[in-house]
Amino acid sequence: MAENDVNRLIDMLYERVEDAKSPALKPNLSMVDRDEVLDLLDELRNQLPVELKRAQELLAAREKFVDEAKRDVERMMRQADLEAKSKISDSEVLYAAKEKARKIIADAEDRSRQLCQVANEYAEDALARTEEAVQAALTEVKQSRSAFRAASAAKLQEQREKLEAERKTAEETGN
Repeated sequence: MAENDVNRLIDMLYERVEDAKSPALKPNLSMVDRDEVLDLLDELRNQLPVELKRAQELLAAREKFVDEAKRDVERMMRQADLEAKSKISDSEVLYAAKEKARKIIADAEDRSRQLCQVANEYAEDALARTEEAVQAALTEVKQSRSAFRAASAAKLQEQREKLEAERKTAEETGN
């Protein structure tokens, strides 16, 4: 659900920038509601720790599974060792028990490796998606900031030129 929230917030930011109105005579510039965009960015910032927490929880679950698998393997080895010792007089039974224990250990190790790989891939994917979402949001913020600066500088220059023209007009009329 948090992933959808992050994507929804990014989509909303994108829509705000895309739907932004252009000032007269400046079609390549857009004006956005600064408070609205900042609110969306705050929401996005609040959602990202949820994604990171989910990835950390997954890693912790993987660690727990690996520890449990190791304990199970040790338990099975002890059990196999006890069974083997109790039947030491019969070499075929002993061989079969050791072989069974080896197979159980090999199967548990294979399963543990597979689960670790799946958990790592999922965590990597979740972190990559989070990184992409953060990067996209940062890029949009930088673009909005750049557009704001350009619009602000243009407006300031326009006001300076207007004041200069009024001053020259006043000097020419003798006021």
